[in-house]
Amino acid sequence: MASHSDTLVVFFGATAGENGGKLGSDEREIILLVWQIVDLHEKKVGKLHKCFVKPDTLELTDQCKEETGLTVDDIVKAEPLDKALQQFQQSVSSEVKCLGRTTYTLCVDSPHVIRQALHPEASKKNLVLPECFFSFVDVRKEFHKCCPNAGPAQKLTLTSMLEYVGLPAVSEESIGVREVRSMVQLTLCILAEPHNHKFSCVETVNYKFDSGTCSKTEPVDSETVIRARGLPWQSSDQDIARFFKGLNIAKGGVALCLNAQGRRNGEALVRFIDSEHRDLALERHKHHMGSRYIEVYKATGEEFLKIAGGTSNEVAQFLSKENQVIIRMRGLPFTATPQEVLAFLGPESPVTDGTEGLLFVKYPDGRPTGDAFVLFSCEEYAQNALKKHKQILGKRYIELFRSTAAEVQQVLNRYMSTPLISTLPPSPIVPVPVLTTPPFLPAASSTRDCVRLRGLPYTAGIEDILEFMGEHTVDIKPHGVHMVLNQQGRPSGDAFIQMKSPDKAFMVAQKCHKKTMKDRYVEVFQCSTEEMSIVLMGGTLNRSGLSPPPCKLPCLSPPTAYAAFPTPPAILSEAALYQPPLLAAPRPPQTTAHSPAHTLAYYPPQPHLYMNMNMNYTAYYPSPPVSPSTVGYFAAPPAVAAAVAAQPHHAAAAASPVLPQPGALVRMQGLPYNTGVKDILSFFQGYQYAPDEYSVVQMSEQARSLIQPKEWLCL
Repeated sequence: MASHSDTLVVFFGATAGENGGKLGSDEREIILLVWQIVDLHEKKVGKLHKCFVKPDTLELTDQCKEETGLTVDDIVKAEPLDKALQQFQQSVSSEVKCLGRTTYTLCVDSPHVIRQALHPEASKKNLVLPECFFSFVDVRKEFHKCCPNAGPAQKLTLTSMLEYVGLPAVSEESIGVREVRSMVQLTLCILAEPHNHKFSCVETVNYKFDSGTCSKTEPVDSETVIRARGLPWQSSDQDIARFFKGLNIAKGGVALCLNAQGRRNGEALVRFIDSEHRDLALERHKHHMGSRYIEVYKATGEEFLKIAGGTSNEVAQFLSKENQVIIRMRGLPFTATPQEVLAFLGPESPVTDGTEGLLFVKYPDGRPTGDAFVLFSCEEYAQNALKKHKQILGKRYIELFRSTAAEVQQVLNRYMSTPLISTLPPSPIVPVPVLTTPPFLPAASSTRDCVRLRGLPYTAGIEDILEFMGEHTVDIKPHGVHMVLNQQGRPSGDAFIQMKSPDKAFMVAQKCHKKTMKDRYVEVFQCSTEEMSIVLMGGTLNRSGLSPPPCKLPCLSPPTAYAAFPTPPAILSEAALYQPPLLAAPRPPQTTAHSPAHTLAYYPPQPHLYMNMNMNYTAYYPSPPVSPSTVGYFAAPPAVAAAVAAQPHHAAAAASPVLPQPGALVRMQGLPYNTGVKDILSFFQGYQYAPDEYSVVQMSEQARSLIQPKEWLCL
């Protein structure tokens, strides 16, 4: 520490590109080191040293040549950086020893040469820097502390500081030598009377990044957070900390962002210890991590807490063990036990505290998700575990990745938290007559009081939409934000929003059309619930007009035009609410005189499954446009079931808007998570049905919740 050091080593460095206030901003290598020792007790100076450094790329920018006066010939025979630093350390240690001193601290005119040039370059070249480069004093901050009336430390220059204390500017023309001699003069001046200054503002560079947890209630200054974009998907928090080497990241200050599927999206939020380090981090915009350049932008404390903050006591206890390496396991069998996971990892990669070092990720109802996090006490054990990537446990291959404390929080938050705005009602639990339009879903209307957002980023959530809407958010109906998923359960980039009136919807379409959300412009169209239904059924809506949905599935086409199915009534009868009993044995096929040789199976409209928009396009789409969990199949009372079963087939079909569905019940297990109804129909391709028979694909509640999140509408 400088307050206990015997000597200062006034230090200067220059690169092959930008220098001065932009030193290190262009990733150019160091080509010049200059230093001189100052004895703090005797107020004496040592010999001035100048050392050229040979970069890996022998190329100097024109600006560098002009500012330094150096050419390629001057550095071509110099030593590389590692040898130059070794020479520096030997020279300084020898000279300090000759002065009878034991300790020394570096003194620079700005932190750039240490934080932005030396440490990043050493990190890229895998060099181990001497310990002296992990602490230093900034002559500008020391001068500001000694002479507070001289102005803000960030705006002080060597020339202005010399002028303030009445010293002449150094006339030396050689860069480096001029700066070092100026700093030496300033140092001797503030050490002497009347200032008698003591150097005490020592800055440090962290040796390593410390992982940790962050509470959602913890205050986070927005002036300390950045967003890094374009990261390799396999990068860890330690890789990101290495990219920002030289800058001090707060404990647990790296939060890798996940997409809607729980996979890393190449972005991370990084929190630094103060705004000065954040500003230096922004200067690394488009610096490289390997062969990829990384974009660096400002972010907010709210964004950081949204990703890294957590409230789970289970997670806090799991992460309470510090200095642990975290590995994420994905694709575990749902029946996997802690003992089976430990056996899979093997004795060569022992888990910290056995089963206490395992954290299984579960849904709120306790069902396993197939993910788990594992703690290892050292890097060697973690490397052994990573060698088991894609090996088999049970009948599934397991993926293993490096993870972070923030990712643990984020994954647990994603699975355990409820949506900000519920877009779907709870499933019915009592067998009573209900409206065909469940609560919160729009009723049939031609009133254009809705808007459609098209082109949303796939990572956009409801919070992002509310921020995008801005002042118009107050005009949204309660539970009026409806996200749309595709058949694979992934975000489609669309959303529908119900406004309080057509005028409000018109204003939103005018004001927000082609506004930007996360670097993507979003199209906003005014529409009605009828038009909304057509789009959900596969039609298109834009400013040019409305197009009905195309018939993409020939096997689902009805034998007549759209009007083949009449508009269902608005209220279901009690008998229509329940499904007729399904037979354990298949019915014999029924043939009719008008049946063609090869009949096509098709699906009738079922108003209790669809949003009742009074549209006939529902006949063309086999899966409902809302989450299958919205209205589930539940057992009918015995009296109702008997009455429904006793009805003749055609009579029941005529009396009830819900068509009877006799036939065999087939249960499918082991479906991929992204399975859609089209995939199931394709699997059973070749099985034909008579036109007066109907079939419905039913999925268990567990399968529904796995395939499609409950808080989304599905397309």
